[in-house]
Amino acid sequence: MKKGTKTSSFGTSGRINHDATKFYNSRMYKNLNGKTVLSKIETKLPSEIENTIIMSSSESMKELPDNSIHLMITSPPYNVSKDYDDDLTLNEYLELLTKVFSETYRVLVNGGRACINLANLGRKPYIPLSDYISKIMIDIGFNMRGEIIWNKASSVGSSTAWGSWQSASNPTLRDVHEYILIFSKGDYKREKKENTISRDEFMEYTKSIWNMNTVSAKKIKHPAPFPFELPYRLIQLYSFKEDIILDPFIGSGTTGLAALKTKRKYVGYEIEEEYKKLADNYLNAEKMKLTLM
Repeated sequence: MKKGTKTSSFGTSGRINHDATKFYNSRMYKNLNGKTVLSKIETKLPSEIENTIIMSSSESMKELPDNSIHLMITSPPYNVSKDYDDDLTLNEYLELLTKVFSETYRVLVNGGRACINLANLGRKPYIPLSDYISKIMIDIGFNMRGEIIWNKASSVGSSTAWGSWQSASNPTLRDVHEYILIFSKGDYKREKKENTISRDEFMEYTKSIWNMNTVSAKKIKHPAPFPFELPYRLIQLYSFKEDIILDPFIGSGTTGLAALKTKRKYVGYEIEEEYKKLADNYLNAEKMKLTLM
């Protein structure tokens, strides 16, 4: 059996039974002990709520019991004057997300994970939403696990403005990435249940940069869809078979579809009737296929 690796002054070439005690005992981590949750009791979600979308704001998820959800995946509306956005101030927008993610914390089981897909905004000035939201989540009580960079470069067109062309006068960066922020409630580790992830998927999905194409808003009929592969990867990596997956801004229903296709269950929230109808039709068709299999 190979000897395990451990933290050293010059790093280590491997990660075999790695002992990081020295690193986590450093002064950098002195006051950063992960927040723990005392109750490890999981509450069963009422069966009538399983695989449904609730027409209501997720600022109050009163339909969901405490400690009943295993994984939350969402992409919040960006508040940038799209058809479905309210014109909120930055503080109002962050207050909305604080309410939603506080409710998410309540309904997640101990060890449950929260995954938030978002893009930073604007140029004058640049709004680092990823920074704001990370702080909100930590203040609520979540432990941050890391962040994934979604590289969209292969499907990003050339129409984005570059500011001053070939000049240092005012060059503008072209965003070809988004973030997926990953958090846990309480324990980092969950007790093992049945996995569905393959070896190759695990090796690929544990990398911090994901290469995925965008999807057409016209094709999905929603102004801000994310690709099926995004929730699929997160579900495979961070949940077990039969877990309950929550999307508090479910939109076109992609998270629910990924849950069904991976033998999980979903619950979502939506406030626009048009998009709820779109997602329900989309998901009911998949449920029919599964019934006939």
